Amino acid sequence: MVVGGAGAVAIEFRLAEERREPTMNVDARLPEIFEDVEACVEAILARVGRDVRIGVPLGLGKPVELVNALYARARRDSGIQLTILTALSLERPVPGEGLEGALMGPFLDRVFAGVPRLAYTEAQREGRLPANVRVVEFFFQPGSRLGDARAQRDYISTNYTFAARDVFGQGCNVAAQMVAKREGRGGLAGVRYSMSCNPDTSPELARMLRAAEAAGERKVAVVGLVNQTLPYMELDAETGPEMFDFVVDHPRYTTALFSTPKTPVATADHAIGMHASALLRDGGTLQIGIGSLGDALVHATILRHRDNEAYREVLGALGVLDAASAHHALIEGWGGLGPFTRGLYGASEMFVDGFLQLMRAGILKRRVYEMRALQELLDGGLDEAAAPSAALLDGLVARGAQFLRAEDFAALQHHGVFSDETGYEDGHLIAEGGARIPAYLADPEARRAIGERCLGAGLRRGVVLHGGFFLGPRDFYAALSAMSDEERRTICMTGVEKVNQLDLDPPLYEAQRIHARFVNTGMMATLSGAVVSDGLEDGRVISGVGGQYNFVAQAHQLSTGRSILLVRAVRQKEGSEATSNIVFSYGHCTIPRHLRDVVVTEYGIADLRGKTDSEVAKALLNVADARFQGALLEQAIRASKIEPGYKIPARHRDNTPERLARVLGPRAAMFPAFPFGSDFTAQELRLVRALQAVKARVRATPKWKLLPQALRQEEPSEPELRSDLERVGLGRAQGIEDRVARSLLIEALRGE
Repeated sequence: MVVGGAGAVAIEFRLAEERREPTMNVDARLPEIFEDVEACVEAILARVGRDVRIGVPLGLGKPVELVNALYARARRDSGIQLTILTALSLERPVPGEGLEGALMGPFLDRVFAGVPRLAYTEAQREGRLPANVRVVEFFFQPGSRLGDARAQRDYISTNYTFAARDVFGQGCNVAAQMVAKREGRGGLAGVRYSMSCNPDTSPELARMLRAAEAAGERKVAVVGLVNQTLPYMELDAETGPEMFDFVVDHPRYTTALFSTPKTPVATADHAIGMHASALLRDGGTLQIGIGSLGDALVHATILRHRDNEAYREVLGALGVLDAASAHHALIEGWGGLGPFTRGLYGASEMFVDGFLQLMRAGILKRRVYEMRALQELLDGGLDEAAAPSAALLDGLVARGAQFLRAEDFAALQHHGVFSDETGYEDGHLIAEGGARIPAYLADPEARRAIGERCLGAGLRRGVVLHGGFFLGPRDFYAALSAMSDEERRTICMTGVEKVNQLDLDPPLYEAQRIHARFVNTGMMATLSGAVVSDGLEDGRVISGVGGQYNFVAQAHQLSTGRSILLVRAVRQKEGSEATSNIVFSYGHCTIPRHLRDVVVTEYGIADLRGKTDSEVAKALLNVADARFQGALLEQAIRASKIEPGYKIPARHRDNTPERLARVLGPRAAMFPAFPFGSDFTAQELRLVRALQAVKARVRATPKWKLLPQALRQEEPSEPELRSDLERVGLGRAQGIEDRVARSLLIEALRGE
């Protein structure tokens, strides 16, 4: 045995073999190819019958045209029972009315031009889903199904790592997804397909379906729909044609990809990002999610790397560097403040645009390898850029590599430790020229000969990111497609059974995921340390557990890992009073109190791991908004969680938006609303900001006071201003309401 147990060796060998150049399996069954989704629907019905339970991927990878064709057939024929088993059904946003609609309508038309719409989501939103069609999801587009009773009843609460199991358990008999394709030699047998954005659960589900088929338990079909707009991802995302029964392949299905326009990063979000960035360890591991909080963390991390002096100055102004602060020891012991020399490695269920920004900044660059002993040597300081040497072989021996078996040799050769010219036969390495050297590394003489004649030129095939699925803005997809094959091979899209847990190979994954920081978002945190991320206390589901629980639990399993949950201290809906997201208790939780670890708000960091209930409550009070601290403290004292007479430290009693504005306001240029660009044009950004000012003015001013100003408003002379008014249909005001809106918008655009 070389490294780890027998299972670890087998896994290492299997993964190494999977990364070799693809070979043609002439005995494998080949799929039937269709040029039209309607013909494929006929084939699916003929194979599995009229009770179709189709599993399609979370997010981007849905074969929309195929699902729409199945849905249309079920609408026409009530004898067909159609169950769609999925998650995160993506919908184009619906613009509001009035000025907002006039602004957002053309924007959405531009951003979603050519993107096919899921017919069943429109039916769900309008309450007209047929009785013979069910949509069963384990994750909703956040907030999209709060008012949908059928969707709430047909929600499955499960961890992402159990999703394939639970979809299969719902009787799934068809698995389908969008794929990219590469031609090869030998016709269809030589074609390669990429699951691209969604190898997260599809291979696992396909294995279950094939096993059920082989056992005679159910008739199944595995289907691919080719869309050449998808970036072609290799490694674990790549498969041969033998995976599929049916493939739909015609240029009409190469359509634009659903994108998620970048969202603005608010001042509080930037403060959260600054605090969380100080918990990242150089040479460590990172997981982040989508949205403004993820962008804020990435932006702060890049600031830390590129302009460290300015970064530290801002942290000092926020009070992070105060030696008397509660989180000073946490940052010193677990985080860091300096630039990233060795860099970070990403292990994230979702590959978001932020990781691409970290790659471009030279931060996401730590490579990991599929052999534990090699990984531990690199983590211990072995120079990755240097050619393999006698020191590397000595290190392998020190980690248990006494004798190399064929599978051990294959894994090391795959990663460049041994040259491609070196072979292996009957316990011997065959050096170029034919010399046979015993594969007994423990023998100094054999090790010397191997070092002289068999080593490769340098390590290769390291990976900087393992991801389960990707979803992002249009320029994110374009950047992936524009990468060279070599650069894309440093990104391994793979199953969540590998990314979200340690089960497949704990020793290897622990070596790869050193100093892991799993950063996720929550809606609320209770003073006991429980976090609410996916639902309301009345039972309604906002989104879903997804992989959040997986990563929190994984952080506790890894000796150098930490879970970091980002929670805005307050929420405030338009036109309503602010409320606290730090609460005493709540009737629902996503992360239970016994898995409490680190919670970050815009006001600081609360280290909850291993702390008493009293210490946890006090730490969370320290990062709560000052407007709510007093009431929360009283509740904690009444519940005997904090001793009577306790006072929140003075330095935490100024946790207010005004203080954040004082700190970050003068540094606004360092903290833009869109740190990584925007899909909005410059004109649209002006109008978005102006509309926000108009809404604030309307909320704060009695309507009767707005009319006189509107009646006195003169025709603007500025060409840019007239163009802005035309853009939202207010070039001419037709009535009193339009005149008031036009007047307020002119005022906001002028900054008056």
